[in-house]
Amino acid sequence: MITVENLTKSFQGVSALNGVTLDVEAGTVLGVVGPSGAGKSTLARCVALLERPDSGAIRVDGTDITSLDGSALRAARRQIGVVPQGDSLLRQRTAAGNIALPLESAGIPGPQRRTRVGELLDLVGLTDKAASYPDQLSGGQRQRIAVARALAANPSVLLADEPTSALDPETTGSVLTVLDRARAELGVTVLVVTHDMGVVRKICDDVAVLEQGRVVEHGKVLDLVNDVASRTSSALLPAVDLNPINESSYDRVADVVLVGFAAVGALLPEAAHRFGVELNIVGGGLTRLGETPVARFRLGLNGERSDSALEWIGEAGGSVQRSLKGPQGVAA
Repeated sequence: MITVENLTKSFQGVSALNGVTLDVEAGTVLGVVGPSGAGKSTLARCVALLERPDSGAIRVDGTDITSLDGSALRAARRQIGVVPQGDSLLRQRTAAGNIALPLESAGIPGPQRRTRVGELLDLVGLTDKAASYPDQLSGGQRQRIAVARALAANPSVLLADEPTSALDPETTGSVLTVLDRARAELGVTVLVVTHDMGVVRKICDDVAVLEQGRVVEHGKVLDLVNDVASRTSSALLPAVDLNPINESSYDRVADVVLVGFAAVGALLPEAAHRFGVELNIVGGGLTRLGETPVARFRLGLNGERSDSALEWIGEAGGSVQRSLKGPQGVAA
């Protein structure tokens, strides 16, 4: 759906993007994360055609949009809805009027505009706020109206730049639910720029980590959490070493990651029973990535077949990320 190839962009000689390459599958949510100054917003602005890259290509459905101009460029921009960072609604217009603005600009007749606005107010859960002005809405409600406005022209791509900044957790959840519904019900491909890994945890299928204008990690969230070296795994999964343990009390100590209902609910009891070992959870915890439960546990095992139990957990779908020597002095 979206392919970014070797994209570069500089401002007054300072590099903001340095050879960025990404693929975004149609109908997915990609989270672009990284520290301030990493190039996240610049990447989003380039994809939205609000900035021209210095070099490289951006392909949407196979068309290099960086080479377009005139009417072709305007048509391409209509396929990319943008939710800008911060409060962007027009104060003199109602919620419905703000959503209708792109439709008016496109010359859509009044009856069609009203129908589309009603559909979008329903999508974002604010039908009862149609006649309210921005100053009468909460910050989260204004952001949901901004999402609805970005979706008004039926774009195939939605870009949201820090859509949850300065929002409280409950309000953040409502905005993320709207973005997820847009993907699920309208089929749009969503690119979310954020500094908050909670956004990735809640709605993202894929994640790209930027540092100093470069992509340092990119992949499916559920794949990356199984990688011991992954920055995404470290950021998203529960910490395992908050409570120090006496490792000499166990024959083996290992960190494991379990993904999915079956693995989280049954894998460890089955391993203990199958191999006749004592298996204790001594650190870590559970979280949820989208609708998928994920656990990272530190395990303490006692028994002659502890190594076999850990090996079986790995073969059965778990990821054994760290295995220490026990008092027997034999590496696991």
